Amino acid sequence: MIYVDYASTTPTSPEVLKTYHQLLDRYFANSESLHQLGMEVSQLMEKSRQQTASLLHVLPNEVIFTSGASEANSLAVKGTAFAYQHLGKHIITSKIEHSSVLNAMKQLEEVFGFEVTYLPVDEEGKVSVEELKKHLRSDTILCSIMYVNNEVGSIQPISEIKKLVRQFPNCHLHVDCVQALGKLPIDFKDIDLATLSAHKIYGLKGSGVLIKKQHIQLIPLINGGQQEFGLRGGTENACTNILFAKTLRMALENQSERAIHVNKLNAYLRNGLKQIENVVINSPKDASDYILSFSCLNLPSEVHMNALNQQGIYVSAQSTCGSKSHSYSYVLEAMGIKNERLHGVIRLSFSHDHTFQQMDEILKAIKENVEKYGI
Repeated sequence: MIYVDYASTTPTSPEVLKTYHQLLDRYFANSESLHQLGMEVSQLMEKSRQQTASLLHVLPNEVIFTSGASEANSLAVKGTAFAYQHLGKHIITSKIEHSSVLNAMKQLEEVFGFEVTYLPVDEEGKVSVEELKKHLRSDTILCSIMYVNNEVGSIQPISEIKKLVRQFPNCHLHVDCVQALGKLPIDFKDIDLATLSAHKIYGLKGSGVLIKKQHIQLIPLINGGQQEFGLRGGTENACTNILFAKTLRMALENQSERAIHVNKLNAYLRNGLKQIENVVINSPKDASDYILSFSCLNLPSEVHMNALNQQGIYVSAQSTCGSKSHSYSYVLEAMGIKNERLHGVIRLSFSHDHTFQQMDEILKAIKENVEKYGI
């Protein structure tokens, strides 16, 4: 088996899984309970919050535990919109954001009367800073731009976007950092809100974090008690939250060395794909090395994925959140990709554990499938 769908999810680290089982046996109490066991759970969770903050160079009260990135994105987008709508109801995002952001924007438009500007991207899947500048207004209260696209790996000019947004005091910047965490350096300075996920870095599913700088106000989407500074009601998923710091620490360890290896794997695979007839690479040259999208011009995605699946190679065609929609990738459409390239998309996403031998097996399988099943 060769699993090359790490942008969808990663296997859980054995060390994380072992610690999780140990925590479940002992620390099952409600973290809000005032008895000894409840207070122990609460203390462990707050220790995780402090360690997470230290690793990310933010403050502990800026770390909000959530059920994952989709919830964190929803809380960032809608929570900010509701909190600052008295200053304006204009929001800016891009056409290639994760579905949790785009659907939150759609709801704000259709249900709550907000005006949303969807920035186009170029053929490399990148937002133009000049285009963003044209649309920023005094009544713009939120700009939400992802760091790394989850389908093609394009890296947005976040440093330039930060400088520009800072010039508009009513506008707050949210960055979906899910595909960047543990892979690229992230500077949270001048980012007001940032989304993180554990299951993309060998952690548990149902585990995410929203970084919310302390000057930012949010309207909670889940009402309940005092949990998460009053921003997320409900009994804490304490053992999962306790494990976030460990998961993060392990992801950040040796990040540079791992990235060098993945860079070499990506370059090797790109070179191999260029040798196969009717194959076109969709990911830009300077994309994240952890994601590589390509198209087979004579082989539909579904047919190719089924063939690869039979060969023990597990891939995606687009974001897993839209994999069952039977529609083409809106990311690639936004990049201006048309016709056969849209029909034959395959996304490979890597780990530092992959080997060159596995890349050879993938290339061999793709070449065989193009020749055998190609139209």
